[in-house]
Amino acid sequence: MHHVQADLLERLAHAVGIAIGSPEDEAAEMARHLVGANLAGHDSHGIGMIPDYVRLAKAGLLVPGRSLETLVDMGALLVFEAGRGCGQWMARRAMERGIGRAREMGCCTVALRNAAHVGRIGHYAEICAEAGMASVHFVNVADHDPLQAPFGCSDARLGTNPFAAALPGKRKPSVVLDMATSAIAFGKARVARNKGVPVPEGSLIDGEGMPTTDPTTYVDSRKGALRSFGLHKGSGLAVMCELMGAALTGGQTIQPAHPRHDGILNSMLSIIIDVEAIGDRDTLADEIDAVAGYIRRSPPAPGFERILMPGEPENLSRAQRRKEGIPLDTKSLSDILAAAIEAGVPDDCVTEIRKALT
Repeated sequence: MHHVQADLLERLAHAVGIAIGSPEDEAAEMARHLVGANLAGHDSHGIGMIPDYVRLAKAGLLVPGRSLETLVDMGALLVFEAGRGCGQWMARRAMERGIGRAREMGCCTVALRNAAHVGRIGHYAEICAEAGMASVHFVNVADHDPLQAPFGCSDARLGTNPFAAALPGKRKPSVVLDMATSAIAFGKARVARNKGVPVPEGSLIDGEGMPTTDPTTYVDSRKGALRSFGLHKGSGLAVMCELMGAALTGGQTIQPAHPRHDGILNSMLSIIIDVEAIGDRDTLADEIDAVAGYIRRSPPAPGFERILMPGEPENLSRAQRRKEGIPLDTKSLSDILAAAIEAGVPDDCVTEIRKALT
């Protein structure tokens, strides 16, 4: 296992963005987001996505430099078409527009459709919370074969369809729930395969619909499926993310009438609420702390050292990884550097990473 400092990885990701054709600001946003996901402990949505991004850009399934198109502007409702543009750039622009409108009107519903991979959804909930907004986000994943088997299904019918929500409090980032509706994200199965370790029990089925903990066949040949978290409850939320995130917004859903190009398309419905329009932000923050304190005062159950609120694991990971570096297994790092070279990243940028490993 290698440990690489975040600034080195961010420079590499930025160089990849430029190499595939992104303007400076867009490449910088993509790089910050990817490395930020690693810092938060979400390696599935971090720098390991670079090989996919290079592949998608070469195939025309990720279109650098695309402008966000406003389709509907009706006060507290905004609808944007991304047209396969860089997902991180498109989603941030959409959130900024929605936050500005929520300040004016108290709330804003933002529909973003057909963006290339937007990355870690919790990041957008954090953006809203830092601006003093509460938010919820429903997201679907389309344009490739399904990955998740809904409750009772023996094969995949949905994407990993993430959900996120956040509230602003006294601490930054505040209470942030960020999760795939599958038991694990596909990227976590990929990371487990690369490390040669099993996935958690109950998170995967094989090609016969039987439970397995070996991610190799699934990742390499897509035989099998991820399972929904929480049985029928997680499965139900996954369905709602598909319908709210894409069917309602006009984005591409995963049902097979829509052609699949082995790309990654995300559509997202975000509901953004200015907490000052409802009540006092300090009062809300005090109540958040009171609820969190009440929960934490429970004696930890067997096997648990401490009780964490949503968002705290990410905070702990950021502190540790800023100090120790971001862990990357040898295969993942090799794949990232190979993709960077394929994209045309200057040799000195790749050499800088390799020197850091010696």
